[in-house]
Amino acid sequence: MFHLSRTIRVSLPKTLRSTRSISSQTSSTPEKPAPRTASFGFRTVPEESKETLVKEVFDSVASNYDLMNDATSFGVHRLWKDSYVSSLKPGRKGPLRCIDVAGGTGDIALRILDYARENYADRETTVAIVDINAQMLKEGYRRFKKTMYHNTPQISFHEANAQALPAEAFPDNTFDLYTIAFGIRNCTSIPDVLKEAHRVLKPGGTFACLEFSRVNNPLLSTLYDHYSFTMIPLLGTILAGDRSSYQYLVESIRKFPPQPEFARMIRDAGFTTGEDVDGGAWEDMWGGIACVHKGVKL
Repeated sequence: MFHLSRTIRVSLPKTLRSTRSISSQTSSTPEKPAPRTASFGFRTVPEESKETLVKEVFDSVASNYDLMNDATSFGVHRLWKDSYVSSLKPGRKGPLRCIDVAGGTGDIALRILDYARENYADRETTVAIVDINAQMLKEGYRRFKKTMYHNTPQISFHEANAQALPAEAFPDNTFDLYTIAFGIRNCTSIPDVLKEAHRVLKPGGTFACLEFSRVNNPLLSTLYDHYSFTMIPLLGTILAGDRSSYQYLVESIRKFPPQPEFARMIRDAGFTTGEDVDGGAWEDMWGGIACVHKGVKL
């Protein structure tokens, strides 16, 4: 027994030395994770840079925002927005608490309030306008100063990031309707925006997104591409003295997911949608130049 114990005491350091030797041979410096990237139009940029780049674009176009939408939509964005809000029928079942994200200039919020008032005599529906860009919010505030809703509880303006809405201002399960029009494609992380939309909506609340989308008719797609890449940057130069911002806006449209893929992203965030067909999970406008996606929080 004594001899065995001595043998163990003598051999143990050898074992430890062997372990240290193996460890030193197999250890290696862990690889750094690849930097996260995002698309800025057709460019790939560091994820943390996109927000600043997009802000610069919208600082530039804020005062000509309607002009920008006229250029990118043949001037029919107003009809699309009217149809979009009409399909939501705000006020039909009583006053709603709404949040309009990336809605700085206030054109969707104004349509919501007007529709509820004119069709259902509803003066109690409220809209919280949220935008990450202060210049866009200034344009919206200026617009609302000309309306009956100015300085009433029906409208409020908030500078915030759609990907991380501050919980103290936007608690869970608060809103009946979440709208975002021609804005989600400019966000760095679309899944994060959708998750926040799901968080702040009440059960039974509706997510509704109007966005430029994928044209499915080959002839129309060719014509639209030609118009977009030749005329829109040119109009940006002539009308606003800003070609690069308008070039980005055209490219950002092409980088946005096609209708079935975006519908899957909405479901992945926890919403229920219709079937993956036009008239189901989404509704195409003008052959898919624009599209309305809707989801419901169960």
